[in-house]
Amino acid sequence: MAFGLSGEDRKDMGNQRDKPAPPAAIDITGVIAALRRILPREGLLLGDEEGRPYECDGLTAYRQLPLLVALPESEDQVVAVLRFCSEAKLPIVIRGAGTGLSGGATPVANGIVLSLAKFMRILEVDPLARTARVQPGVRNIAISEAAAGHGLYYAPDPSSQIACTIGGNIAENSGGVHCLKYGLTVHNVLRLRLALIDGEVIEIGGAALDSPGYDLLALLIGSEGMLGVVLEATVKLTPKPQLAQVVMASFADVVSAGNAVARIIAAGIIPAGLEMMDKAATAAVEDFVHAGYDLNAAAILLAESDGTPEEVAEEISAMRAVLEVSGATDIRVSTDEAERLRFWAGRKAAFPAVGRITPDYLCMDGTIPRKRVAEMLTRISELSDDYALRCANVFHAGDGNLHPLIMFDANVPGELDRATSFGAGILELSVEMGGTITGEHGVGIEKVKQMCVQFSAAELSQFHAVKAAFDPHALLNPGKAVPTPRRCSEYRLTGTPRAAP
Repeated sequence: MAFGLSGEDRKDMGNQRDKPAPPAAIDITGVIAALRRILPREGLLLGDEEGRPYECDGLTAYRQLPLLVALPESEDQVVAVLRFCSEAKLPIVIRGAGTGLSGGATPVANGIVLSLAKFMRILEVDPLARTARVQPGVRNIAISEAAAGHGLYYAPDPSSQIACTIGGNIAENSGGVHCLKYGLTVHNVLRLRLALIDGEVIEIGGAALDSPGYDLLALLIGSEGMLGVVLEATVKLTPKPQLAQVVMASFADVVSAGNAVARIIAAGIIPAGLEMMDKAATAAVEDFVHAGYDLNAAAILLAESDGTPEEVAEEISAMRAVLEVSGATDIRVSTDEAERLRFWAGRKAAFPAVGRITPDYLCMDGTIPRKRVAEMLTRISELSDDYALRCANVFHAGDGNLHPLIMFDANVPGELDRATSFGAGILELSVEMGGTITGEHGVGIEKVKQMCVQFSAAELSQFHAVKAAFDPHALLNPGKAVPTPRRCSEYRLTGTPRAAP
């Protein structure tokens, strides 16, 4: 049986709406005075009213007012703030655009928020090297806009790309609908310049594809703001393909659609994107975006092919053959760029579309082997019945990354607890099926318990050793992502141990 979050758990994890009184050890007046010497007057936000917009990220079920919010404008100011926090032993949470969905940017009690919102400059676009050098507050889509004149773009494209920032993408190792072919953030970042908690500035990676020693770049990407503060990133740019077309295939049941995903990959076809949506998701999206989806289908697949016209024609022919054998009831191919973009616009609008039809929802983020997609969809349907809550399913199906949207009403007593238990059940099933509890949203505070299912006490201890090497006093984003073995024992887990590889 899956475990959920009790009211006490949520309180412990930052769900308090009222700012708690700071401990006596913190001299708030002294902290404010010190930070005012570092930051411009408008760079320090104080009090409940100014702090309220920062009390949560996209996971709005968990809220905590920060002591204050720092808005530095330069590297020197970031370094000075970090040095002060290190000396004062003051917890600090780094924040980008606040679009994260796992509570990674949720403030901690009696700590400050360091917002990098003012670091919005694209420092350089190098069309010959096919790279861009950007500050962490640059929006994901802005990189592609800046590179468009050179026939290039930045490939990772999370659904929130119009708002999310590259710094947040690096923290969570974000993906998107085209990550199947072009990779996650970790595959598209060459170099990071970052500040450590003591204010030291270091550079990791470089222009070359590889470097000697440990792969610290991969360690830092996806570290959820617990190891350092990104000041600058050099990212890869990808040439725009000559042609891209989307195949939309309809299925009478979700099992057939899930099996079709596995068959496409087994046939040696790697589409630019391979997404799946069930009927609940397409109904919500079509009413919102009018993408042209088949509302009679129990599930649809969106599979994109890109490259030269000859490559696209050959790949679409191969995909069509697999889809027909897999039981597709209808197959449509986008006829022009406008229709292709409309198909993707619907998929990328799935989250806000579902938000229009329910007071609240939890967006889960697990990853499973592709061959088990159909099985997972069946199990999610059973959990939906068990918990008496609706669920719309949206998948990065090609790489097994699932995003079930669990709908509930937090104003109805017990529904939030049922929703979190439902979500915990999905994540535990992901581990049971040989997968993992997160694909791109991170652990944050949302999945801390499930880390105890995914990893052993010895493994968690090693994670803490890595954390201590960068942040010995655990001041950066404390309490997030990696639970202590003691906390795991307190959670009274009944989950399944990690499956063997």
